[in-house]
Amino acid sequence: MNTKRIVITGGPGTGKSSIINDLIKRDFICLEEISRQVTIEAKKDGIDQLFLTNPLLFSELLLKGRQKQFTEANNFENKTVFFDRGIPDILAYMDYIGDTYPQSFIDACNDAVYDAVFILKPWKEIYTSDSERYENFDQALQIHDNLVNTYKQYNYTLIDVPFDTVENRTNFILKVLGV
Repeated sequence: MNTKRIVITGGPGTGKSSIINDLIKRDFICLEEISRQVTIEAKKDGIDQLFLTNPLLFSELLLKGRQKQFTEANNFENKTVFFDRGIPDILAYMDYIGDTYPQSFIDACNDAVYDAVFILKPWKEIYTSDSERYENFDQALQIHDNLVNTYKQYNYTLIDVPFDTVENRTNFILKVLGV
């Protein structure tokens, strides 16, 4: 298997989804962020913010979904597959709120190894909150620091994506990858 697994991560409101959408337009394989879907499903069950109400359950649902995505990437042999966030993001967010998590979360990070991780820094000019994004900009900065620390714990060298247009940011990622 020569599938290349590439994570695009960053705190909330950094432009990850815009880059993923640009990659999709360019016919790249992208596995989209699932936390919004988990949040929307919980709202249907009457829970406004599952991450705030039951962070461990929310994180367990994310972990299952991201593990499934990691395995699904095997279906794309000899392709580059982009992930809107990786498994270590879950631990970074749990650390951010000061919550504990079981050893299985750590094992999942050790078992699912990505080929490259691109990180987007918080960018005040494009930051907005919405019904699924409750964090303010200062919290986004703290989450960014947690993401950096967590990915470094798992021996990733993070590649900073510079502030620029969506097209130029996508071009930067593709150029670094040689795709």
